Amino acid sequence: MTTSAAVGPRTDAFGVDWENWHSAQEARLSAPHGFLAITALHWLTDNPQRFPDAPGVWSAGPDGVLVSLDDGEELVIDGATVHGEHRFGIIPERGGIDAIWGDAVIEVAKRGGYDIVRPRHPGNPLRTGFRGTPAYAPDPKWVVEGRYVPFEQPRPTTVGASVEGLEHVYEAPGRVEFELDGHTLGLTAFPGKTPGSLTVLFTDTTSGVTTYAANRVLQLPPPDSGGAVTLDFNRAVNLPCAYTDLATCPLPPAENRLPVAIEAGEKIPHERNR
Repeated sequence: MTTSAAVGPRTDAFGVDWENWHSAQEARLSAPHGFLAITALHWLTDNPQRFPDAPGVWSAGPDGVLVSLDDGEELVIDGATVHGEHRFGIIPERGGIDAIWGDAVIEVAKRGGYDIVRPRHPGNPLRTGFRGTPAYAPDPKWVVEGRYVPFEQPRPTTVGASVEGLEHVYEAPGRVEFELDGHTLGLTAFPGKTPGSLTVLFTDTTSGVTTYAANRVLQLPPPDSGGAVTLDFNRAVNLPCAYTDLATCPLPPAENRLPVAIEAGEKIPHERNR
């Protein structure tokens, strides 16, 4: 496997820092049980179903997800081996439980109000054939200073998903405003992965041309006490739906479709150019 497929080795400090960050990003994506290991996206109903890439018979109802394992089948959940019937309970939206089955992980999750089972097998050809993600060469000009403007109250924001008919709802705490190429722009922000940090989903005029059409995502550090925040578009990355149709990624809100070309960050994956 290679990384940063369209970017040569860098020796400047800015480029080396980006290379280290992007290598870590690629390692998470292509980990043995990362998104590239997913073999199927199974939607659960009250009708019990057996799947070829997971043990047991699965269903979901008012009390949550249930699996019934046959004799000789087992899962390891939170370090404990389970047999027979196991109730996962009600899984919260965007939550999930990983159950181990041999060298695979069976992800049990809820997305868009629906319970799903998403097996992750290390030998999945999408993972073993991964060649790295093409990206623009890192350039300091794409590091932009912005201003975070919090809303009086977080705004429930409904967005579409990479799966047709599915919707996600996020509590948007505010908006990030900045200037780029003479344009005054803004992005509705969602909560980030760590306390105080922010996530922005966006498209721009490169989307569908050199970058993935549906979305890219940028993680922002917590704004300072005056609202100042840095947007480093060199670190704009693809969501899993750029690589596989087995993801349920959110789409950007309409106001996050930027009328400029962000020629920075990750490009369309090789997997979408086949």
